[in-house]
Amino acid sequence: MILSVTFSKPSKNISEILGDEYTRIKIKLLTSSLSAAKNENYFAEFYTQKQVFHKKMTEAELEEFVSKHAGTTFKNCVERTDSEEITILSNKKGKITELRKYLKENNGERTLAQFSLGREGVSPGQKNKNYLLAEGVPVPFLVHLGVMTAEGKVVKSKYDKFRQINRFLEMIDDVLPDVVHLRECRKNPVSEATPLSVVDFGSGKSYLTFALQYYLSEIKKIPAEIFGLDLKKDVISYCNSLAENLGLKNLSFAVGDIASFGENRHPDIIVTLHACDTATDFALDYAVRQKANAVLSVPCCQHEINSQLSAKSVPEESALAPLLKYGLLKERFSALMTDAIRAEVLEKKGYKVQILEFIEESATPKNLLIRAVRKENAEKNGNSGKNKESPEFPFLSELGVHQKLCELL
Repeated sequence: MILSVTFSKPSKNISEILGDEYTRIKIKLLTSSLSAAKNENYFAEFYTQKQVFHKKMTEAELEEFVSKHAGTTFKNCVERTDSEEITILSNKKGKITELRKYLKENNGERTLAQFSLGREGVSPGQKNKNYLLAEGVPVPFLVHLGVMTAEGKVVKSKYDKFRQINRFLEMIDDVLPDVVHLRECRKNPVSEATPLSVVDFGSGKSYLTFALQYYLSEIKKIPAEIFGLDLKKDVISYCNSLAENLGLKNLSFAVGDIASFGENRHPDIIVTLHACDTATDFALDYAVRQKANAVLSVPCCQHEINSQLSAKSVPEESALAPLLKYGLLKERFSALMTDAIRAEVLEKKGYKVQILEFIEESATPKNLLIRAVRKENAEKNGNSGKNKESPEFPFLSELGVHQKLCELL
């Protein structure tokens, strides 16, 4: 099955063929079965210099489009399936070259290994990092924050931060088709008049908030309004000043507490990265009640359950007793249980949930990201943000503890 296709390097007569001066086209398999009824399982983005147009395709339409335009209308086409990556190239003389990478098992993990079908290509083992924010291309906010030089070179000491920013954008990029599709399903498509709304709770120094603004506005060409909230006045003042200096009209920040945040923004995407302890729960609660289409949360400092647990919480013969006997194990068990409950609550409230590794564990132990996308049928199944029924977790009662998100919802 085709997972994604990217077309680039258009031919000179592309407007005659496709009706507009498209610079590239990106097509992705929708991560949920949102268009199953019409079999329109693919979401296509057609980019011009100033605009992006959206279209849904069936698998048959996609295969026909690839067959017709790969290597001809576009000189570069990269097609990814669940078993291989196919690159179709054409040179100035019109000669088409096809390169393939196949997936193979390596110590239980599937990795990409490259081979060429008797043609010129990248040699086996050669690495090519295709970051969404490309190296060598100056990004104004990264230059200002000291991550890049004025020439676009990544500062060596800031390379981990550069990778983290790109990893975050990849996770956003994966769910964007679903978010845009959900807006269309509710007859409120993303446009200049009704832009995509993003709220970042606990935005801090806002590296990722600025990255998201740049990615949506400058790369994806999607009308968007991004809002950051944090408790630190000096940090918020700095971020607003930087946004003003960079001329970013669609990015703003304010001082505030997640728990008391009551502004009725109805955001499409809610981001909460390293919000401490129950601040994550208040953010997730707000997301559910406001029916946010997507949530990306990296929890931090999950003290709530840990502070309620003790070795006396369970009988000595209980299988859980060894986990509560040792402080380090109890802390880690409590953190994992807290995030597992959060994921389960989101699923019960109508979201498709994934638990992903945000960055390498060597960088920080707080590296789990909860990513949730609202299901199209959430309303029909009664899973609206107004549902007052509290999800039940009997083992919490057995342990004599409570979890804030369960209480809030």
